[in-house]
Amino acid sequence: MFKKWFAKMRKPSEETLVAPLSGQVVQLEEVPDPTFSQKMMGDGIAIQPVEGKVVSPVDGEIVQVFHTKHAVGIRSGAGAEILIHIGLETVQMQGEGFEAHVKQGDKVKAGDLLITFDLDLVKEKAASTVTPMVITNGDQIENLDKIHHNNVTAGQHELIKLKMKE
Repeated sequence: MFKKWFAKMRKPSEETLVAPLSGQVVQLEEVPDPTFSQKMMGDGIAIQPVEGKVVSPVDGEIVQVFHTKHAVGIRSGAGAEILIHIGLETVQMQGEGFEAHVKQGDKVKAGDLLITFDLDLVKEKAASTVTPMVITNGDQIENLDKIHHNNVTAGQHELIKLKMKE
């Protein structure tokens, strides 16, 4: 009797991340920044965006919105910690051209709007617009499968299937 009740309370161990932006998929190893290409922060995928809109890739909770609004951290329902970093060397923009639509502690669903940004301004002022999405707690991931796509639509295309360690 209690076994079924506790099973319902346990969080899921598998989940799928959808595209946080619309654009062309770039392998993380091809991102022109060693922090991401060498997976120093974790494994994942990147997108060359075609519009300035970032949505949540999963149902979860916002754990951090950087004060410059160029990056956001999400903890998924299964416990994956996901970092979405808009562009490269965008921190020096000091928030110019970025607008956060969420704050720390907010609960989000996959597809919910997180951040909007001026894509042309990022093209002008940053090193690149390529936007990595990485799993920063990879030591807690049992399996991470990337789903191959060339181009994706934010909130629609599945990009990563992962299984958490029990």
